[in-house]
Amino acid sequence: MYDLVVVGGGAAGFFGAIHVADNRPDMKVAILEQGNKVLSKVRISGGGRCNVTHAEFNPAELVKAYPRGERELRGPFHTYQPRDTVEFFESRGVPLKVEEDGRMFPESDSSQTIIDCLMDSVITLGIHLIKNAPVVEIIPVESPTGGMIWEVKTKSDSYHCSNLLVATGSSQKMWNILKVLGHRIIDPVPSLFTFHIKDPRIDGIQGVSTHARVELVSRELPGKRLSGVIRTSSKRSAGLTTEGPLLITHWGMSGPAVLKLSSWGARILHDYNYRFRIRVNWTPDYHQEGMYAFLVKVKDVEVRRTVFRTCPLEIPKRLWRKLVQAAEITPDQKWAEVQKKQLQQLAGQLTSSEFLVEGKSPFKEEFVTAGGLDLKEINFKSFESKLHKGLYFAGEVLNIDAITGGYNFQNAWTGAYLAARAITESKN
Repeated sequence: MYDLVVVGGGAAGFFGAIHVADNRPDMKVAILEQGNKVLSKVRISGGGRCNVTHAEFNPAELVKAYPRGERELRGPFHTYQPRDTVEFFESRGVPLKVEEDGRMFPESDSSQTIIDCLMDSVITLGIHLIKNAPVVEIIPVESPTGGMIWEVKTKSDSYHCSNLLVATGSSQKMWNILKVLGHRIIDPVPSLFTFHIKDPRIDGIQGVSTHARVELVSRELPGKRLSGVIRTSSKRSAGLTTEGPLLITHWGMSGPAVLKLSSWGARILHDYNYRFRIRVNWTPDYHQEGMYAFLVKVKDVEVRRTVFRTCPLEIPKRLWRKLVQAAEITPDQKWAEVQKKQLQQLAGQLTSSEFLVEGKSPFKEEFVTAGGLDLKEINFKSFESKLHKGLYFAGEVLNIDAITGGYNFQNAWTGAYLAARAITESKN
């Protein structure tokens, strides 16, 4: 018999267990992990450095990173936010640092530092860590002393507890168990993923990275393919636009701009069967007409130089040359020789290049799903189920997900902390 059983040996599960045991040493706490390894996502996050959180300390701005959960997390972030996360780790001898894009990592640049911190706390606080214990059933039962307790069945054992914290992440098995308890599950779909694109304009220049604006244009209908010719900017847009670093890869496009679009458009792109068009503005400070006017001025100045070797913009030269060729300007053509139509085409390629996306790949470091436990069934002051007293949730088991940058971990820390606080207060 435990005061708290945590299902899931990940970030949220460990954090919740630690806060309960730390605040109430008299409470008996156990963590059940289905496999033989814990904190697996912590280990691989941020390329093995662990992107712990994000340096956004204004809750009103912080919630804007969550396509699902924005409204619900506003209150929780006023109680526990990135500043509190930093304090938690630094008070345990793990200082964090902020990178230029706001992501926060341990100064050691190693996820093992975070793992060691959490593991040491679990050991010091006497929390029972039980591995190879996949949960197969959760049953509310009457307590011999009155009230309800939870029976948590694994393949080989049964555990009883007065409080149950489910922090299993994106687990279809757990969602099926929660359905039996009457909870509604929003069907999960991939959230953070990269785009498969085959196009001569990006072929052979993998590794090129630049700041760009990416817009979801439309679904690609069966039997219709892009010709590679630039489309007019008047085409009706699907309304999703992101901006940030864009990375050209062997298989297409990645980077924060693409990952953010995949996150905000997770359900739309799933409905499109991951076959759709995007429009890329490689020079977000310009629109097509403004770019044309700028290129006309460049032509007047760079009369004798070739367009191919004269890049007047702050974009990678390899990308510039690809776009110049796409505008039907030859490598030996001088600015003085460029026709009006060619300049218009170049302006179009620079500000509104359309690409056909024909599939996705998961972003390995931050694989996330959109979907999970219906947020209407959760009390966000305590992260307790509205259907069952003593049943709590934290992390991605809920229908909450964020863009890349440490935000998904912050959701885990915040939910686990508030659940732990409610559990300890319920025992007073």
